[in-house]
Amino acid sequence: MALMATTRTQLSRFLTRTLTRPGFIAFNGSIRRPDAPPLHRNFSSSAAAAAVVPQREPMGVKEYEDYRRSLYGDITHKALLVDAAGTLLAPSQPMAQIYREIGEKYGVQYSEAEILNRYRRAYAQPWGKSRLRYVNDGRPFWQYIVSSSTGCSDAQYFEEVYNYYTTDKAWHLCDPEAEKVFLALRRAGVKLAVVSNFDTRLRPLLRALNCEHWFDAVAVSAEVEAEKPNPTIFVKACELLGIKPEEAVHVGDDRRNDVWGARDAGCDAWLWGSDVYSFKEVAQRIGVQV
Repeated sequence: MALMATTRTQLSRFLTRTLTRPGFIAFNGSIRRPDAPPLHRNFSSSAAAAAVVPQREPMGVKEYEDYRRSLYGDITHKALLVDAAGTLLAPSQPMAQIYREIGEKYGVQYSEAEILNRYRRAYAQPWGKSRLRYVNDGRPFWQYIVSSSTGCSDAQYFEEVYNYYTTDKAWHLCDPEAEKVFLALRRAGVKLAVVSNFDTRLRPLLRALNCEHWFDAVAVSAEVEAEKPNPTIFVKACELLGIKPEEAVHVGDDRRNDVWGARDAGCDAWLWGSDVYSFKEVAQRIGVQV
């Protein structure tokens, strides 16, 4: 325990020192590259601060990777945790288009723009006493979402929409090289897990896409009874893999759910589409060449 605390303290001090340097830009807890596009353009206070803060030598991603290697060896992480929707998988067609196309024979008359707006409003509403949207198969939640989005409460319509999203027609892999990269990681001894806010359809969906066997574990919020950013789901994934949270890195596309949640659990975390752009890049940062 003392060693674990020392390691976490060293990492914390390193990140604190890193994020105060102009070569690293911190925004809502995520480390951004110096050449990344600006996230906002309100320079009124930062410009004044820059005038009085002495400039320091920039520190880049490589120095952070070297620091991890000084602690853990050439392979910087023992496990890779991956978000599902938006990182590993992406919908093949826009949700509103599917809701409208399937709904035409059930009398749905809203446009795709109207469906999308109604979907967003419904999805943002508090759900249940436990605040867990995905309990077991998630049917009550999704019935509410589909009917609120389209104005159609036909049970057969809901079943058709619900079942569609369990098929390989509804989803595709975000990165076509994912399988090659994950196999290389596993050969190098890196364990893999999916960590997702999803209902129990995730496992059959991964099987339908022929990628379930890529992973050593799957932590689904509906089964763990905790949704990201709750650190419990990340800790559970690490337990399933038999590793400590500080030995894992999580990759996901949501800053709050994926980056903040993983770091609260003690994991490293990279934001998909900002810190990393492909699974090959993820592997290289871990120390595995593909």
